[in-house]
Amino acid sequence: MSTKAKLGKSHASSALVKDIFILKQLVSKDFKLKYRRSVLGVVWSVLNPLLMMVVMSIVFSYMFGGSVENFPLYLIVGNVTFSLMSDSTNAALWSIIDAAPLLKKVKVDRFVFPVQKVLFALVNFAFSLIAVAFVMLWFRVVPTWHLVMLPVVLVLLMLFCIGIGLAIGSLAVFFRDIIHLWGVIILAWTYLTPIFWDLQLLIDKAAPAWIITLVKVNPMYNYITFMRDIFLWQQVPSATVFGLCCFWAVLALVIGLLIFRKTEHKFILYV
Repeated sequence: MSTKAKLGKSHASSALVKDIFILKQLVSKDFKLKYRRSVLGVVWSVLNPLLMMVVMSIVFSYMFGGSVENFPLYLIVGNVTFSLMSDSTNAALWSIIDAAPLLKKVKVDRFVFPVQKVLFALVNFAFSLIAVAFVMLWFRVVPTWHLVMLPVVLVLLMLFCIGIGLAIGSLAVFFRDIIHLWGVIILAWTYLTPIFWDLQLLIDKAAPAWIITLVKVNPMYNYITFMRDIFLWQQVPSATVFGLCCFWAVLALVIGLLIFRKTEHKFILYV
């Protein structure tokens, strides 16, 4: 290996170590800020999904829960999974804009800011899983070996969220309307995704085929179905669900990276 190649490899390695260090520091900073002066602290990350599950179970169990086995667990798994995507992308949306003071003073790889927001959302999600464990314990749902697939679905979902975060975080720098538009998209996405209702309801009511297809190809439907398969139904996700989870993760990441790399050199002029 030539000296030039060795220097290039060494530089890339040191840059990666620097980026990882910055990511850790930013995640730690956000964690401290989120729970600063909070009496219960991280307990809120457990209580919030539990309280939401109780309220939504009371409201929706009579309308949608009759055909779903163990509706509270069905509900909380869907809710925490969708919240992971929603929280991480909403935070990534502001990541470049909020990092403007740092970008103007320090030379740092800009992609760490959207990625950090997604990783911080993952930390909060980890506490939400404690709430899921409580619900499983309460309803005597015994965990099975299928939970070993949890890291797989989380990696795919994180790649999906990072891709979206890179794209919308970049676009928000130039078009602030994206900030308002994303809120509308998330709201519509919530109702399109079977969080508190079951797809079988549409089938039973003979909904148009295109609507059923739209729900089935919905990225979050597939990620939530993957989660419910391993937590609730205790089975290996179907090849279709797994394939679509991989497809959406790769597609979102590729598009996000393309948009980010094409626009990042102009960030400093607009933030």
